Amino acid sequence: MRICRLSVFFGLLLWANCESADEKMKRYSAEEAAKRDQTNPQHPDGMAIFRRHCIVCHGADGKLGLNGAKDLSASERSLPERVEIITKGKNLMTPFGAILSKEEIEAVANYSLSLKKQQ
Repeated sequence: MRICRLSVFFGLLLWANCESADEKMKRYSAEEAAKRDQTNPQHPDGMAIFRRHCIVCHGADGKLGLNGAKDLSASERSLPERVEIITKGKNLMTPFGAILSKEEIEAVANYSLSLKKQQ
């Protein structure tokens, strides 16, 4: 009986400490993203910036579509078009031209291309 209780206890302990990939992505905080950006300001981390500013509406995989956000995995927009939309905004999307630097906007636009569905 005692062994059975210990087995259940350790099983629950292991289960409680399991973390899926999605949970790890959610745990990636804005503070960690900011630290990654500060390591090389000339080449900002597009993924970190995306997680800090875009994930709320677009989702981690670009497919969330909250508040009318477009599915980035299906978007056919070119890099210059993405830069323009990020800079100036569109419909309900915030214009980030006054919030992010040109380099940060380009980094996010490049990262958004990586979310595109593989053909």
